Amino acid sequence: MHSQTYKCEFSVGEALGQLVIWILLTIVTLGLALFVLPYYFLKAPINRTYVLDSEGRKIGQLSVEVGFTDILGHALLWLILTILTLGIAYLIYWQSVMKRLMNATRTVPL
Repeated sequence: MHSQTYKCEFSVGEALGQLVIWILLTIVTLGLALFVLPYYFLKAPINRTYVLDSEGRKIGQLSVEVGFTDILGHALLWLILTILTLGIAYLIYWQSVMKRLMNATRTVPL
């Protein structure tokens, strides 16, 4: 049995760039961007992750693509739940987003 490992090449620079963009979007949208933020924050490192063979060679790349309409529908539902629970549901929302992203992740051969 051959073991496969993963290597994420998402850099600190990419993370900082994403953070700046989302801070601006959050200000411009008066906080509403925070409900689509988890999708993009979590999706970026997944898409920069490679599958390595037992000798450390890249043999595939993880790819997760979720459509904006899917994101928006899910985010609106959780926005309502977050309002009703005075913010508590937002913490669970992140895990719900991660589950949806992991279920949509595929390995693409290189």
